[in-house]
Amino acid sequence: MKRFYRFNSLIIILSLMFSVVVHAQEDTAPSTGPTAEDLAKQLANPVANLISVPLQNNFDFNTGPNEGFRYNLNVQPVLPFSLNDDWNLISRTIVPIISQKDVLYDGDSAGGLGDIVQSFFFSPKEPTKSGLVWGVGPVLLLDTASENTLGANTWAAGPNAVFLKLSGAYTYGALVNHMWSYAGSGNDISASFVQPFVTYAKPNGVSYTLASENTQSWLNDIFGGFVGVYFAKVMHFGSQTVQLGGGPKVYYGNNPLNPDFGFRVNVIFLFPK
Repeated sequence: MKRFYRFNSLIIILSLMFSVVVHAQEDTAPSTGPTAEDLAKQLANPVANLISVPLQNNFDFNTGPNEGFRYNLNVQPVLPFSLNDDWNLISRTIVPIISQKDVLYDGDSAGGLGDIVQSFFFSPKEPTKSGLVWGVGPVLLLDTASENTLGANTWAAGPNAVFLKLSGAYTYGALVNHMWSYAGSGNDISASFVQPFVTYAKPNGVSYTLASENTQSWLNDIFGGFVGVYFAKVMHFGSQTVQLGGGPKVYYGNNPLNPDFGFRVNVIFLFPK
């Protein structure tokens, strides 16, 4: 019954995202709008007023105690909503679709839906006089994994914030959150996440990003993270605007499930206003 519920949850979520994409396509005028440089800068801003649907492909090697392989497709729709003349509400969803083999032992394999992460940011529409952009709100971990090995088997929630600085061609800042578990059959969670980043965007829509993603589990003193270097380019395929990019990732920390290395390939569908 739980597997049936999770499968249907995935179908509902993907159907809603498809509806948003179709609606956005109908409302987007391909001949006008922001430049490629503007779009590259907005994509570096987690609370930008831009509808996007990133498909983040992660390929990780020598993963876990048995040094297996893990592929993780994160479908990450970003939907901004105008609350009034001064404030936006930004919805960011991460729907992980996972396939892994030989991670825990030879012959171990699993595939399906992971735990969905839902974030909301309340953010001012205009940056401060010094160019600071910020957003705060809740983050939720949903127990949606189709198999026990693909998720934490628990529900968690906590505060979420992003702070960044716009300085010419550069965008730099950090996204942070902390979650505590409150229900579920898995182990208790008290974990902090920190993602610092810096992006340089060129006028032709090319951008370079240096970023790391770090998680500290306070209940068992486990830390894991990676640093990635990514190249990306905003392109147009007919009336559809897309950013294509990717780059290598190098892992560190004492998390026993950490891969040795990996790479990321991003395909981001953009729907500028």
